[in-house]
Amino acid sequence: MELRLEDVSHRYGDLEVLRDIDLRIPQGKIVCIVGPSGCGKSTLLRFMGGLERPDQGRVLQAGTPPPDSLNPLTYVFQDFALLPWRRVEDNISIILRDHGIDKDRCRAIIDDVLARTKLTEFRRAWPRQLSGGMKQRVAIARALAVNPAVMLMDEPLSALDSQTRDLLMEDLVTLWSRQPFTGVYVTHNLSEAVRLGHQIVVLSRRPGRISEIVEIDTPLDQRDAADPQLERTQKHLWTLMRAEAEAADKELLDG
Repeated sequence: MELRLEDVSHRYGDLEVLRDIDLRIPQGKIVCIVGPSGCGKSTLLRFMGGLERPDQGRVLQAGTPPPDSLNPLTYVFQDFALLPWRRVEDNISIILRDHGIDKDRCRAIIDDVLARTKLTEFRRAWPRQLSGGMKQRVAIARALAVNPAVMLMDEPLSALDSQTRDLLMEDLVTLWSRQPFTGVYVTHNLSEAVRLGHQIVVLSRRPGRISEIVEIDTPLDQRDAADPQLERTQKHLWTLMRAEAEAADKELLDG
């Protein structure tokens, strides 16, 4: 399944947040969205997930979810969103409750996603016993449990230290390589975008508009941070964002 955004614009009162967004999220690809703070990245993600509706334009779902998909769209948040009074496996099972799944299948799904996220031995742990990286693995496992058609990720690694962030990026690459999924990944971190994105959408300062869409052809599992092409791509992204941030600052000063 893919997502299509057509002529999406939005205001919060007098504040114009997004303007004239036309975007396609292709099936089986990860699209990263970057841009200056306040440019509407997370708002755009909420529109894609149906949590809010834009003032203008529409978000369309094209194609069909996988036959065993329980939720077409699912989120991975920055703050993990785990229930502290439930063990790891119970934080995952809670989202399976309303789908009429019998105990054997529920157990099989949980076993599978715990194995895929390297959490099998932590299934009975409490969230307070886990590191930040492990908590985010639980959040990713919970998202995978419903076999979504599209995974929406809102700065999922920004609260983690750099070493843990690098490890989880590799985990995401491994998960995608084994079973490609459609993903939208919002981030401020350009190294994350270059590491994970098949496409990188650069938004302008508010009101957010698409400045450029950068394609990266190098397969995810063959990317190296020292690759000159990827280094050039990251520098190009920073040049675009720096110019927008400087322009935004100048507007404030002139005002």
